[in-house]
Amino acid sequence: MDERSGLCVGCARTLAEIAAWSTLSNEDKRHVCAALALRQAKTAPAALQDPAPRP
Repeated sequence: MDERSGLCVGCARTLAEIAAWSTLSNEDKRHVCAALALRQAKTAPAALQDPAPRP
C-alpha cells in the first residue's frame, strides 16, 4: 500500500475495496474498475506518465 495515496501499488484499489471485493456486486466491481486507470495515472511516477520519447 502506498502510504501517501492509500492505494495498493499493484492494483490501485483501497483497502476497503480489496476487503469488500468478494461481496461487491458485479456493477459495483465495474465502478471500481472504471476508476482504476485514472487512479493509476494520478499516482504513477512522472516518467511513466509522459508517453513522449526522450532524446
